[in-house]
Amino acid sequence: MSTGYTTSRRTLLKMLAASSAVPMIAPSRLFGADAPSNKITLGFIGVGWQGGSNLGAFLGEDMCRVVAICDVDEGHLKKAIESVNKRYGNQDCKGYKDFRELLARKDIDAVCISTPDHWHSIPAIAAANAGKDIFCEKPLSHTLNEGIAMVNAVQKNNRIWQTGSWQRSQGQFRWAAQIVQNGFLGKVTHVEVGLPDGHRDFGKTGNDKPNGPVPEGLDYELWTGPAQMMPFNPCRLHKNWRWNYNTGGGQLMDWIGHHCDIAHWGLANPKFGCGPDDAIGPLEVSATAEYPDKNAVWNTATKFRIDCKYPNDVQVVIAGGHGDIKGGAKWIGPNGWVRVDRGTIEASDKQFIRDIQDREKKGDLDIKLYKSPGHMREFLDSIKSRKRTLTPVEIAHRSQTPGHLGHIAATTGRKIKWDSVQQVIVDDVDATKMLSKKMREPWQL
Repeated sequence: MSTGYTTSRRTLLKMLAASSAVPMIAPSRLFGADAPSNKITLGFIGVGWQGGSNLGAFLGEDMCRVVAICDVDEGHLKKAIESVNKRYGNQDCKGYKDFRELLARKDIDAVCISTPDHWHSIPAIAAANAGKDIFCEKPLSHTLNEGIAMVNAVQKNNRIWQTGSWQRSQGQFRWAAQIVQNGFLGKVTHVEVGLPDGHRDFGKTGNDKPNGPVPEGLDYELWTGPAQMMPFNPCRLHKNWRWNYNTGGGQLMDWIGHHCDIAHWGLANPKFGCGPDDAIGPLEVSATAEYPDKNAVWNTATKFRIDCKYPNDVQVVIAGGHGDIKGGAKWIGPNGWVRVDRGTIEASDKQFIRDIQDREKKGDLDIKLYKSPGHMREFLDSIKSRKRTLTPVEIAHRSQTPGHLGHIAATTGRKIKWDSVQQVIVDDVDATKMLSKKMREPWQL
């Protein structure tokens, strides 16, 4: 197992630059006998909490073969490699600390990126330029402009992309979106998106521990990467990195790629909503939020409400910590409403749900949304077919856009006017600056 820098940074950059010229075609080893050499080869970048879960899911898919793991925490790295080698009964999985070393391998078809938010854009763009297909966690990016850059890189290199917004692969979310898109509610007038509030102590560290020494086995310099270098504090590390704006975006950005994504899915028919969902976006955004002290260990918003004006006179509210907005996505029209959340689908008329399930089975729908075989399997299928996934990069970017703009509106205290075609803030220089963050040297897009 290799966990060090076995290749120089200069050599790595040259190798990545050269790999960007790889022809954008399906790998030849995808076809033929069912042997390890004929399967889709995967590399993993980040195998902590969510990354470990994604790794387990892909290890359960016979269509692929995991051949490489990258993580800056030696504990995570060792555990992941052991699980891969145990699954395949060999010692073939290689370990890396620097993602660029993994991406330089010509034998890897696709990568799964499950790093903290601040480490999504740079590895993803490098992977696209290296000719890899990409599965990446939500939210798509740490800033809105990083998302635009990621979309551009994926499109330029004709890559297959699947976002970890797995709710689109679940039945109740598909049924709800079909109810809306097929006009059961009539033309939608209002949408409510309910997200969690506060902070959750996922790392079981609390938020009041003092700064301290970096744990053995963690490359904190590389973990920080393009973010601002801060004194090490265990409360800002694994899982709990999402509660500090240096590396995450709080509950708003942690969940916007789930429930706002589903809200957009339902609105994707222009006749009854706004659509299409790979180009949808608000026109105006106003927001309020409650924040801890900006210098607190956990400083992300604990309560928020974002009011958005969308095309076709659709009003969308995204809220966390407001009792009038239930969790999940709820669409409201002149004929009634439907709301969906994890494990829940309900409607003003229960017949909506029975009818959509029955008509889906019969194939009697004007708009029948794709029924996923499973989120990971669909990604692998798309790599072979070269057809876009349920959650391609364009849709992931549009799903997170109201969250980024909502944070900017709440921080500035001003209404944001958004040109969703050009993807620019209109007539607000200070707000425009917040679409990006300065990355720490030597990192850049």
